[in-house]
Parts: sequence; C-alpha cells; structure tokens
Amino acid sequence: MLHQGRVALRFAKHHLPNYGVFDEFRYFVPGDTMPVVRVRGVDVALAICEDLWQDGGRVPGAREAGAGLLLSINASPYERDKDDTRLELVRRRAAEAGCTLAYLAMVGGQDELVFDGDTIVVDREGGVIARAAQFHEESVVLDLDLPAAKGTAPSGQVADGMRVQHVTLSDKPVKQHKKEFPGRQAEPLGYEAEVYGALVTGLRAYVRKNGFRSVLIGLSGGIDSALVAAIACDAIGADNVHGVSMPSAYSSEHSKGDAAELAHRTGLHLRTVPIAPMFDAYMDALKLTGLAEENLQSRLRGVTLMAISNQEGHIVLAPGNKSELAVGYSTLYGDSVGAYGPIKDVYKTLVYRLARWRNDDAAARGQVPPIPENSISKPPSAELRPGQVDTDSLPDYDVLDRVLELYVDRDQGREAIVAAGFDPELVTRVLKLTDTAEYKRRQYPPGTKISPKGFGKDRRLPITDLWREGEGPQRS
Repeated sequence: MLHQGRVALRFAKHHLPNYGVFDEFRYFVPGDTMPVVRVRGVDVALAICEDLWQDGGRVPGAREAGAGLLLSINASPYERDKDDTRLELVRRRAAEAGCTLAYLAMVGGQDELVFDGDTIVVDREGGVIARAAQFHEESVVLDLDLPAAKGTAPSGQVADGMRVQHVTLSDKPVKQHKKEFPGRQAEPLGYEAEVYGALVTGLRAYVRKNGFRSVLIGLSGGIDSALVAAIACDAIGADNVHGVSMPSAYSSEHSKGDAAELAHRTGLHLRTVPIAPMFDAYMDALKLTGLAEENLQSRLRGVTLMAISNQEGHIVLAPGNKSELAVGYSTLYGDSVGAYGPIKDVYKTLVYRLARWRNDDAAARGQVPPIPENSISKPPSAELRPGQVDTDSLPDYDVLDRVLELYVDRDQGREAIVAAGFDPELVTRVLKLTDTAEYKRRQYPPGTKISPKGFGKDRRLPITDLWREGEGPQRS
C-alpha cells in the first residue's frame, strides 16, 4: 500500500483461489492478519476479494480493531443467473464487521473471464448507500458518516485468532461539512441486457488488452454471425469490424442479402469472396463426396478468413454457440477458426433472445436495429447442401438446450434428465454427441464465459475413454 509516494504497508504471501485466471496466484497478505490503516482519524480495515467471500475470513478482525470502514477490492467474475449474491454477502459481512463496507469491483476482462463491476457501499445495518453500474467504468464519490478512531490501536492485538497490523497515516480528522455526495444506485440491468453487456465487455477487453485494433467475421446471413457482428460493433466500433461474405453454390440469395443488410444497418465493412472457384479446384483434385464435400466448403471459408487476417492484421472471431460446441456441430479448421469466440458460452435459444433484445433496445433509443429480421426468423442452416437446416442433424434447439443445460451446466446424469421428462432415446443421443465432441472443443478458441460451466477449465472430459453416459463401457 502506497501513501504520498512511499510504501506505507507491505503484505506477506498468501494463497488466493484463481477461478481460472492463473494456475497459481499469490497476493501479499499474512494468512492471519487484518491490515488496518488510520486515515484522517478513521480506522480503515483492508480486505482483498476472497477474504470477504470465505466464511470466517478477516471480517472479525475489523470489528475487534474498531474499524469505521471495511474496504474490500474485488475481481469477482460475472456469471449469468447468479442472482444478487453479492449484495447479500456485503450486507452480511457489514453486520459481522460492525461498520460501513465498501465493496470495490473490477470492470473488464481477463482471457475468458469477464468482470461486471457492480461496486456496492452499505452501512453497518446493511442499508445500501451507493451502487455503481455494471459493465461501466466510473468513479463513485461519496460523503460517509464514519466514527472517529478511538485511542491507539497497536499492531499485534488478537481478535478471534486474527492479528491486527495497524498503520497510522494521519490522525487529523476531516472537518464536519454538509454532504455533497450522498450516493446513488444505478438502475439494475434486465437479464438480456446484463448478458449482452458481459459479451461486449469480454470481447472489448480481449481485443484491446492483446494489442489488436480490428476484427474479421465470416458473415453467412445467419443469426450467430449477425449477433457476433453486433457485439463487435458495440465493443470496438463498426469502423473496426470487417465482414466477409463467402457464398458457395448452395448459398441462398437471402443469406447473401441478409449479410449485406447487416453491414448496411451497422456500418461495418463488408467484402464478398466467392468460394465456388476454390471449391471446384479442390473437387477436381480430390473427388470428395458426402460429408467431406460439405466440410470442404466450411474449411475453404476458414482458410479465406485466416489468409485475410494474416494479410491485413485483423483477428478472426469464431461465431460458434454453446449448443453447437456441446454436440460437435461445427467443422474443425472451418467455422471454428479464429482467435476468440464471443458467443462460445451462449446457448442457441439465448442467441435468439439476445438478438431480439438488441434490436428492441435500438428501436427504443430511436436507432436502427442492427440485426436483419430475416436472420432471426429464418430456420438456421449451414447451407452446405441443398435445402439443409440444422434440425436435419439436431433436435429442436429449445429441447436440445434444456437437455444440455441439465447435463453440462448442472452435472445431471442420463437417469435424472429422463426423469425430468425428456425422451430417453433423445437424451442418450445428445449425451453421446456431447461426450464424443470433446476433441473439437479442446481445439476451439477462447471465448467470453458467462455461465458457471463454460467449456474450458470448468468442464473438461477425457478425449480418450470407453465410457458413454447412459450406455456404460464400450467395447475396445
């Protein structure tokens, strides 16, 4: 801790859970010590992140030291459906510490994690004094009524097994004055607004913190690439977003038109690179048929995107969603190429909800809705063969996503999912597709994590095993 350019307090090593950011992370605080700093006649106790979340933590030390304020800095990752656990935690800890509590929270992203801010200040009874907005960097200035420190609080006093390390910076109190900044509470975000804000924040942090300026997206006219494009435009500005339409012989006119309409609505840059000549050359040389012929189209698009990326310096965004990644409905080195997957942890049904919310929000603000209605309303299709739609290969997304949420997010097994009312054969099929697609997921780029069980460090299965959920061991 620094004061007037000098080190006022130096902390010793202490382990901190990493939540997927680092394999091992340490910050500097003795394991059984509560730092307390006297500033302008007020004793301020200091805590870092997990100190507040762990039962027992360092909160008792703040009460025993007679602190007037408990200041806790946090990098608490965002998760959808988390309810308001932070507010209840902060209220409970303020009561335990017997003082005002300021929970300062980070905004931004780190690899796949996103931090939504949501700074909260409560009084000793748990009443909210101020609450900052989510996904928005800001300074919150407050006038607080804090008790003056009493006497001398020597270092080394013990409170419930907690040592107190006390440092006095200044004893002279602040003069009494009329409150100018009593505090305010930001309006809470709705569900779709909150998730969308997380996706924008995560992508913006990844692009900027890694030194990139622009992104490249393959625009098929479909809902996934349209949503990714809208997120990218909101994250880094439409002038830094480049789209490529890569029609093949099977691409419909409306798909090409929808991509152009998206570019018109958002202002992103669009070019068209037909893959038909490349496809014909490969087919003449390789004589592919069936699935190999279909996947060739996707891989030619991947090669085209990576070539433009190398030439012009844009990073490629992969448009795959969580439903597709779960069951392996993607092509390695095709639609899975890229440096980042903005909707990697978003189920398909939520993709539609976010697209409609983004359009409705734009309309409510008097702006042009960015996503063409046809991209939302038409049946999803990879368009790798005549008349193809996703439901040729997969269950309806509404059913698929509910099964996947139970299996992937809630760790439910086949019997429990069937007992929840789903068809046994469908459940067996979905679970088998999910288990056997692990090798594809391992090769997918990182992407913003918005759920407790995103694909990556949170949920990893062996690629090589003979077990299938619901079927038991397979013959070798």
